[in-house]
Amino acid sequence: MSALPSAARPLDDLLAARTVWHAGRSSGVRHAGEPTGHAALDAVLPSGGWPRKALTELLLPGDGIGEVDLLLPTLARMTAAGGRVALVAPPYIPYAPAWQAAGLDLAQLEVVEAEPRDALWAFEQCLRSGACAAVLGWPQTADERALRRLQVAADSGDCCGFALRDARHAINASPAALRMEYLCEEGAWRVRKCRGGQVPAQPLRLVH
Repeated sequence: MSALPSAARPLDDLLAARTVWHAGRSSGVRHAGEPTGHAALDAVLPSGGWPRKALTELLLPGDGIGEVDLLLPTLARMTAAGGRVALVAPPYIPYAPAWQAAGLDLAQLEVVEAEPRDALWAFEQCLRSGACAAVLGWPQTADERALRRLQVAADSGDCCGFALRDARHAINASPAALRMEYLCEEGAWRVRKCRGGQVPAQPLRLVH
């Protein structure tokens, strides 16, 4: 694994890499988002969809609450256009017939097996490779510094990165461009952070 970036990295470099954002206003460098397939969500996100060249963090109370369904419209469109989608160390074996029924071209879907100690490194390498339109990872031990590396890797690899994590991490700071938390009691998604725009006041109920 390559060395971590120096903490003394010049602020101008961080701004150029879009790892620092200014609350309440645009960073000045915008990329058209990838439509989510959910009109209500696209309407409140600053880029009109999932941020490109960036990391999105989905904070979950448990597995199987619809987090993959949330992403399937985007992933299906990407693979139909010839883009490659990578799943890095998913907690369960993807059920191929369901993914195919959702419109994914399975020939463009890669499942990367990795032990927990290697999964974070594999996630970063897939993001940085430039070979993927989207990469999904389930990092269990990532701290803010590790997440920053993932954000920078997604930027340099021109990729949509999705980190699916336990909701307990919601209280921690994160460099992700977009953070969304699923609220079981309300059956809705709360946008906790969206770089370049205002956080919506109300949670969103999205129909799969």
